[in-house]
Amino acid sequence: MSDQSDVTRAAVVTPMRVVIALCLVAPFVAMLWVGSYAKTDPTLIGIPFFYWYQMLWVLISTALTLIAYQLWQRDQRARTDRKGGAAE
Repeated sequence: MSDQSDVTRAAVVTPMRVVIALCLVAPFVAMLWVGSYAKTDPTLIGIPFFYWYQMLWVLISTALTLIAYQLWQRDQRARTDRKGGAAE
C-alpha cells in the first residue's frame, strides 16, 4: 500500500516539473523543426546558418540540461523536506 502512495505522489505535475520538461524538450523541438534553419544565409565567419545554428543548440542544450538538473535537485530536496527529512 505504501508503494502505491509513493508512486501517486511521484506522478504529481507541479509547475517546477513543467519547467524541467520544457527545458528538456526545447532542444528536440528546435532540431526537429528543420524548416526553420534549412538555409545557408546568414553565414557566420563563412559557416552557413544550417551548421552554426545546430552548433549553437549544442551550447543551449547544455545550459538547459544544467538548469533542468538543478531544478530537479531543488524539487527533490523540497519533497524530502515535506516528507520529514527521510530520504528513500
